[in-house]
Amino acid sequence: MHINIFGASGSGVTTLGKALSEKLNYPYFDSDHYFWFPSDPPFTNRRLPDERNALINNEMAGVENWILGGSVINWNNNWQFNLSVFLYIPQEIRLQRLRDREFERYGDIIHTDRERNRLYHEFIDWARGYDELITNSRSLHSHKNWMNNLKTPLLVIEGDTSVEDRVEAVLGKIAELNA
Repeated sequence: MHINIFGASGSGVTTLGKALSEKLNYPYFDSDHYFWFPSDPPFTNRRLPDERNALINNEMAGVENWILGGSVINWNNNWQFNLSVFLYIPQEIRLQRLRDREFERYGDIIHTDRERNRLYHEFIDWARGYDELITNSRSLHSHKNWMNNLKTPLLVIEGDTSVEDRVEAVLGKIAELNA
């Protein structure tokens, strides 16, 4: 079983992916790990597409069942998903989650250091644009277009539901597919 979980930043993709990984005993691959070089501050230096694809494909090689978290719709990879899961929560809840997460990760530096504050606000502004932008980049518009063209099963989970409810929804969809 190859599962892709995607949605806006702050929608709960990583949280659901890790919970499902634990429940199903499938490895979880987070696209951010491959998209970005390790750096301080993190998430500032992108890998080249060929490099990131080679890296993730190498790590997934020979793995029968896996979960891939993240928006990989423009990665031009040849993954065959058995199930795609789209998470959507209202913008204000999502943005508050991101603000809280950034503060938990980095502390006051996102407010006190000029450069880190700039990066923090750029990130929040980028995340805010998810619902409004009509682009090929990570946006609700691009995700809807991609979902409309999927030829494999799709589960859409909307609203600020609990991780447990989301896990149960995915497990129910898997059971339905295997029936």
